[in-house]
Amino acid sequence: MAKLKDKIKSNMNKDYSQLDKEDLIKVIEKLESRKKYGLIWDEEKVKEQFEKDAINALPVLKEVKGKEIIDKKGGPINILIEGDNYHTLSVLNFTHQGKIDAIYADPPYNTGAKNWVYNNNYVDGNDAFRHSKWLSFMKKRLILAKSLLKEEGIIVVTIDDYEIATLTLLMNEIFGEENHLGTVIIKNNPQGRSSVSGFQVSHEYALFYGRTQKAKIGRLPRTQEQIDRYKELDSKGPFEWRNFRAQYSTESPKMKYPIFVKKDCSSFRLPKMTWNEEKQSFDLLEKTDSSELISLPIDPSGRERTWKWSIETVKSVKDTEMGVRIDRDKNPAVYYKGRMQDEWMLPYTIWDKSDYSSSAMGANLLTSLLGSKKFDYPKSLYAVRDTILVMSENKNATILDFFAGSGTTGHAVLKLNKEDGGNRSFILCTNNENNICDEVCYPRVKKVIAGYKDAKKSDVEGLGGSLKYFKTKFVKNASNKDDFKIRITKECTEMLCLREGIFDEIKKTDDYRIFQQGGNTLVVYYSLDRKALADLKKELNKIEGEKVFYCFTLNPLGLDKSDFSDWNNVSLEPIPQKILDVYKQIYEY
Repeated sequence: MAKLKDKIKSNMNKDYSQLDKEDLIKVIEKLESRKKYGLIWDEEKVKEQFEKDAINALPVLKEVKGKEIIDKKGGPINILIEGDNYHTLSVLNFTHQGKIDAIYADPPYNTGAKNWVYNNNYVDGNDAFRHSKWLSFMKKRLILAKSLLKEEGIIVVTIDDYEIATLTLLMNEIFGEENHLGTVIIKNNPQGRSSVSGFQVSHEYALFYGRTQKAKIGRLPRTQEQIDRYKELDSKGPFEWRNFRAQYSTESPKMKYPIFVKKDCSSFRLPKMTWNEEKQSFDLLEKTDSSELISLPIDPSGRERTWKWSIETVKSVKDTEMGVRIDRDKNPAVYYKGRMQDEWMLPYTIWDKSDYSSSAMGANLLTSLLGSKKFDYPKSLYAVRDTILVMSENKNATILDFFAGSGTTGHAVLKLNKEDGGNRSFILCTNNENNICDEVCYPRVKKVIAGYKDAKKSDVEGLGGSLKYFKTKFVKNASNKDDFKIRITKECTEMLCLREGIFDEIKKTDDYRIFQQGGNTLVVYYSLDRKALADLKKELNKIEGEKVFYCFTLNPLGLDKSDFSDWNNVSLEPIPQKILDVYKQIYEY
């Protein structure tokens, strides 16, 4: 194959006359295998630094001691991981595959202004492969992210005009066009910024996709303006008058019946009529009197629509829920009482609230938290909060952000929990480029949890919560596979703790360690020597509740479970093979 590539590269004018039949067949097969529709870009020219970092090595996690935050009130433990997000997503594919409720991703926007690094170099507008590099960068990470979501999980990716078209096609390719839940326009810059086209750009986009078609978007609380629409009042409560004509037509001809309306808007009635099966329409059996008009579901443009309700429903609610009003064309028309079912509603596709401003509720808030400007273009806390609400109505949801930046997603999760008594948790992943993790993300989360003094020296109450801080580390491969398995087993403890959500160590020996959290127990056995198993069994018999036991073995097929058949309430898991099986799908080693 190398010979074939050399021949093709040497033939810049696509003159294949020098190729033999076998090589020509291979060229044709390659061309035929290419997809016929969708994104195609040059991926061979875009190797990333993370690929070099992980040559003959696999990532694991190491906890940064002294940076943990423990909330004595209990609750979920939030996670901050420092490292390249490809590596952290790889680790999470072992610890959290199929466990994430919602993913919020705010990637580099690829504006051409040297705002992101690819393969240790800034990418600017002069780079001929700028879009190819960005697409390759995003595709690798989105594929890993997809497998983390639950079946009903949702991912949202924010972007602006530079890559909205390519990102939409890429998301369709990875998640499926049928799982595109919607694209929201967020007015994040009310002042606007000038653009080459001459427009004042004041918005960005948020693309919502489900993991599968089981995904359903949530609701948002109504604004005061939306609540104030229901200004009419009757014995049942507030309501607003709504035109009885449906906005769109349907395929139900029986919803297109005539209604007799009084010209003075005093009342309306259903005339005597009969259904004509052949015509698929109603025949009138009486005429209007001089004070009445015939009203049909035809809009001002002359298009035929339907009524909102069937004849039977109208008969049952006519006197209490319907009336005649003058419509916008100054004609008497049938209206019905629209009532607010609750104070939450399905979100619109245009979000325009003052607190979505990235400067006022993003940059200014971050400066108030940290005391100085240390990060450009942070997201609005309230825009992210509302995005999380739309992605998941589960108050126990786990939210992942693998472009964590300034930590807005973590802040939003803690704020939501405070507002509605939720028990959500977050996983934030960021590198430490320009000290963003050390000086921005971690300090922000710490202050939001514990409380702080704002720019006016006023006390801001902490939102509470616990946090564990990890860094990615690499275990180098070795020619001796057994030696490699031994070393990765000794380095995988934090990954196992994260996978089980159990972190508090209660016992440590040379052969095993025991952790507990909220009544659950995690055991990790590192030794190939089984002599310490008898002592471990005695220890575990003293502990009530469910116990998960990760036991080292060189056998890729796992452990002999008959050796542990009389261990009570113990779920047995072999390591490191389970880790290697996941990584084999991601890395070449």
